[in-house]
Amino acid sequence: MMAQDAMPEVAAIDWWGMLTDPAYLANPHAELKRIRELGAVHRDDYTGIYFVLGHSEFRQMAMAPEMGRDTRLWTNGWSRPGSQESDPVSYSLYSEFHHQMVNADPPDHRRMRDVYEKAFRPGQMALLVPMIEAECQELVDALPVGTPVDFMAAFANHLPLRVSRNLFGIPADMDAQLAVWNAALIKIGDILMPADQKRDALAALRAYKAYLKGHLEACQGQSGDSFIGLAAAALADGTMNEDETLNNLLGLVSGNETTVTLLGNGMLSLLRNPAEFQKLRSNPELMRPAIEEMLRYEPSINFILRVAIRDYTCGGVSVPAGSLAIGLVGAINRDPARFEHPDTFDIARQPNAQSIFGGGPHVCIGAALARLEAQTAFGALLRRFERIELAGEPVWWSDRTNQRGLQSLPLRFV
Repeated sequence: MMAQDAMPEVAAIDWWGMLTDPAYLANPHAELKRIRELGAVHRDDYTGIYFVLGHSEFRQMAMAPEMGRDTRLWTNGWSRPGSQESDPVSYSLYSEFHHQMVNADPPDHRRMRDVYEKAFRPGQMALLVPMIEAECQELVDALPVGTPVDFMAAFANHLPLRVSRNLFGIPADMDAQLAVWNAALIKIGDILMPADQKRDALAALRAYKAYLKGHLEACQGQSGDSFIGLAAAALADGTMNEDETLNNLLGLVSGNETTVTLLGNGMLSLLRNPAEFQKLRSNPELMRPAIEEMLRYEPSINFILRVAIRDYTCGGVSVPAGSLAIGLVGAINRDPARFEHPDTFDIARQPNAQSIFGGGPHVCIGAALARLEAQTAFGALLRRFERIELAGEPVWWSDRTNQRGLQSLPLRFV
């Protein structure tokens, strides 16, 4: 049961009011700092969800075998008894989306992850550099000089999408449709979704999987070393069934939104910290730690989920089996117990144990690809333009609670 004496003695926090407040979504850091100072772990009495704000507490939870990713184990979640009748759209959405490695616990998680993990090793990533550089250069060359342009619409939204569909051999004329499907599916991670978003996401999920099924069939016989060849081989040899194959394909193809927001949030961080921006221009060898600091300082996601497989104690707080725990990345990444001067943007920060990619067995499989794309993009932009300036006020997304990124970022390239 709950170790009540270990819970912070604080007034009730309106978690969902806070997490959906546009002002919070634009700048959550002061509020997260206030709550973290009250306690590293909090329980929401309304939902029974645990929020983890401390760095060490989150890292321990991410590694703990008692904590997993299978949301079917969440007692109050989408698969609870009677939910199929009481909320059929939610049940259909999450059950049809569920069977993929990101939602699986051992041994199924490892079985599915092994199919693709070899493709994300450093040697394989190096082979992708020419393709990423070519896509990046085409977008850089199209940016207007001296005229204000929305960086998100002109560059950041496109590069990760192009890279993803190239990896899986999807034709370029699918870009617009993929973007529509991705925009609907990104909201699945919001935990509490309005009814219209659930319906849109379910329609997108079904259409996406139908397209990928046809695409996979058309690509039969491709090299087993290609991303789509790995999927086809795993289906053919029975490593994954068809639903697992399609859901994992969908997760990998659509999983570019973290990189989209990294490009936007990272650019804004540089522009708001001009001394650090100039340091990066003068010291391009700092690009790798600069990307890590962008990920830490303005993380692209708000939530990292775990479900208690068995009773677990997190930061002195008992988390009963069947409970959902949410790591609040913005708080974790600025925990002063782990980071010196956590509210300072420092592109040379070492070490930088930022947590946007999670940890433990479920650490993001595409982390190396996201880093490579960001390094390539910022390198190309800094080589091409002598000055990059804000040309208006950025607008943060306010219709989603998990993805934290910019809807628009007006810039002027000179």
